Amino acid sequence: MQNINLLPALPEAILLLMILVIMMCDAFFGQTRKLNYVLALITSAVVSVLWACNAGDPASHYMFGNVFVADPMSNLLKAFSGLATFITFIYGQKYLEARGLARGDFYVLSLFSLLGLSVMISGNNFLTLYLGLELMSLSLYALAAVWRDSTNATESAMKYYVLGALASGFLLYGMSMMYGATGSLELAKVFEVIASGAVNKIVLVFGVVFVVAGLAFKLGAAPFHMWVPDVYQGAPTPVTLLIGGAPKLGAFALLLRLLVEGMLPLAIDWQQMLIILAVLSLVIGNLTAIVQTNVKRLLAYSTISHMGFVLLGMLSGVVGGKIDGIADAYGSSLFYSVIYLLTTLGTFGIVLLLSRKGFEAENLSDLKGLNQRSPWFAFVMLMLMFSLAGIPPLAGFYAKLAVLQAVVNAGMVWLAVVAVIASLVGAFYYLRVVKLMYFDKPDDANALEGSGTMRFVLSLNGLALLYLGLMPGSLMDWCLRTIKLTLAS
Repeated sequence: MQNINLLPALPEAILLLMILVIMMCDAFFGQTRKLNYVLALITSAVVSVLWACNAGDPASHYMFGNVFVADPMSNLLKAFSGLATFITFIYGQKYLEARGLARGDFYVLSLFSLLGLSVMISGNNFLTLYLGLELMSLSLYALAAVWRDSTNATESAMKYYVLGALASGFLLYGMSMMYGATGSLELAKVFEVIASGAVNKIVLVFGVVFVVAGLAFKLGAAPFHMWVPDVYQGAPTPVTLLIGGAPKLGAFALLLRLLVEGMLPLAIDWQQMLIILAVLSLVIGNLTAIVQTNVKRLLAYSTISHMGFVLLGMLSGVVGGKIDGIADAYGSSLFYSVIYLLTTLGTFGIVLLLSRKGFEAENLSDLKGLNQRSPWFAFVMLMLMFSLAGIPPLAGFYAKLAVLQAVVNAGMVWLAVVAVIASLVGAFYYLRVVKLMYFDKPDDANALEGSGTMRFVLSLNGLALLYLGLMPGSLMDWCLRTIKLTLAS
């Protein structure tokens, strides 16, 4: 019998075991809410470290009948996803406790969403990808409605569920057409059959259209973005961070697994669709964000525009049938996704820091005079806004530069020009936040709440973006190396 190494799947096993432990602890020690928080924090930290250690392994390990793969890309994305969940627990603790939401169901569902995300990221089969996606999505649907007394949360959860189910249907129907055309669920075999040319091209193209539409929904790209602002605004802020953070890395993994590892021979077809999605996301996201007065809605439209940049990297890999630049293009997109995640964590961390019992820091006016209330955290928010706007020397500048370089190298200079103009428009609403913090008088003179741990992690979050802007080479090299090793396996 062949020996199969299941050690790379150990973090998922630990995660599942700890979810069961937290469920039991919540059932028997329900009054000790702090225990659930500590266990969830330890669990997310441990699995993140294990995934980060596995990321140093250049080999790809296929398990469970080749439906699950632990390769450099999956381990990197899962390490950052676990880190995002860990940080979200820290940022959201006081907020949840003040509203009576720090229950076991919040932490169980959050870890279930992380487990689904990890399965999806490591999916090497249409079924595994879909099951991981649904485990993550169903957990997030429930989390959006976890604040039962809030009508806004309930409404946003219903919208999220209905539109998410529609997106899943698109994706599943596209996968079924790909299976019908190729006769296989495994990505590598699908790639081989498509490359052979012995399949009906019309069926394949229709399958690609439905797959791309489903992916655009999950990514929050225009014109499939209608759920993003409503869900971001209505859900409790820690849940908004769970929805807008790590799942974007999962969406990137879905893009790479399905479109590149499974359908790269059809790149000329799906790249044209990604161009449309990218341009619409950049234009609609940035223009609509200008008129927003709600911080969470502003960040939602900002997210849509940033997903346009992620798509720019993904559509720049294959040029004239040549794949010489795929590592640089997809590596830049991966780098952008990671930087976006770190920036999103910080911005929502500031929103959570400004919130307190009985008060939701949701309007732009709530940021007025932040420099007078806390000069340090006003500076942290300034760094975050500058990073989102792509202003040097913050990490967001280098991330946008890397993506634009990939687009120019692909010969689509006009697309790079559109992206630059859209970014200039986007800089307006980011700089407006800075203006409110530094030049307006505060409407609220209350001291900022938040634990010492939250303040420390939030400070590190902001400084990390400054460091990665000044010294981006190590993370960029890691992303490029990860893509090369993953696609070569």
